Amino acid sequence: MRTDTSWGTLPAREHLPVEVTEAPVLDVTVPVYNEEQDLEPCVRRLHDHLARTFPYSFRITIADNASTDRTPEVSARLDAELPEVRAYRLEEKGRGRALRTVWSHSDSPVLAYMDVDLSTDLNALLPLVAPLISGHSDLAIGSRLSRSSRVVRGPKREFISRAYNLILKSSLSARFSDAQCGFKAIRRDVAERLLPMVEDTGWFFDTEMLVLAERAGLRIHEVPVDWIDDPDSTVNIISTATEDLKGVWRVGRALAVGALPLDRLARPFGDDPRDRRISGVPGGLARQLVGFCVVGALSTLFYLLLYSLFRATASPQLANAAALLVSAIVNTAANRRLTFGVRGRDGAVRHQAQGLVVFAIGLALTSGSLAALDAATGNPAHSTELAVLIAANLAATVLRFLLLRAWVFPDRRTDDPTDARSAAPSSAAPSSAAPSSSAAVSSRNAR
Repeated sequence: MRTDTSWGTLPAREHLPVEVTEAPVLDVTVPVYNEEQDLEPCVRRLHDHLARTFPYSFRITIADNASTDRTPEVSARLDAELPEVRAYRLEEKGRGRALRTVWSHSDSPVLAYMDVDLSTDLNALLPLVAPLISGHSDLAIGSRLSRSSRVVRGPKREFISRAYNLILKSSLSARFSDAQCGFKAIRRDVAERLLPMVEDTGWFFDTEMLVLAERAGLRIHEVPVDWIDDPDSTVNIISTATEDLKGVWRVGRALAVGALPLDRLARPFGDDPRDRRISGVPGGLARQLVGFCVVGALSTLFYLLLYSLFRATASPQLANAAALLVSAIVNTAANRRLTFGVRGRDGAVRHQAQGLVVFAIGLALTSGSLAALDAATGNPAHSTELAVLIAANLAATVLRFLLLRAWVFPDRRTDDPTDARSAAPSSAAPSSAAPSSSAAVSSRNAR
């Protein structure tokens, strides 16, 4: 994963200014590879639609992925004939590489892309980008799996699409409904910080971008679309699926070990009501309680399983101590990530050390309960031991949560979130200047 980018605080989301500027509001990228037949009809149809219906200035960028047919000639002719069209040539294949390159060089505040076959009805384009222009959302995607979408495609592609999204939901906890519909948009200020973290250069690019955005807390808007399958699509389903599964494993592993600095995409990104300080209501308490209860329930089951395993060969006290130690390490790591939203490796060792102190308190309570039970009954049954341990763990839960919240993972936000928001623009240092290698693109931007 690329993490060597210079980062700044993301600015608060705002409605794009209405004044006329040289840069078009929307830049629609059409990535192509050997599309000499479909390219011109696609671009002319898209250009006509935008000219008739889109209320803002726009640009269409043809991103040629190292085509070997007449696609470069068609692109150059469209570039020369239509002022709102520009051609961009890449010498390497890869849809993700094309989008990253074009979007990184674009000066438009809203960036979008669509497939050259125009399977998605163009009437969804304005609803796609409107939430980004208004400042409501950070990314937007077309969804073929929404209940109100109208889709025409064969059972094979339908099965593959739904199976793939089911894999994303089960393995990466993705909440968006359709990862690979070729109809997406992103705000440029988000893209500047998010794209350097996206490693894939092929078809998995979309999925990786959406998963990282969602995990970073960015808002993804979904638009139901009307979509008709292109029977002449040249996508190799088997190789694409294989690469996608490899990407799922790579991203899932990086998220699991905290290798991605998603905290660098932290807000302020607008007026998030969850960030407000309300008298008598600690920030994020409800979400933390839910996360803590879920982690606690799973940890308790894990602890009881370990205790039963260790009890077969060890005394009650030794089995209890060993089970608590292992489950405490897992519990601290899970609460760090899921309950209190701490990502990355910074402070992980310190958090585990503090978690062991909390573990010691739990050990004292449970060991004391076992000792009291042994003194009272002499030789208690295993079921009685488990019942006493459950009661002792429940008694320690409230204290454990308070210690984790107030000491191990304290809330370090400023008391006045408006101060942080007002300071955000001054600390951000976005740059829209393109490298010298993109001189051809820059000359077209001046139109």
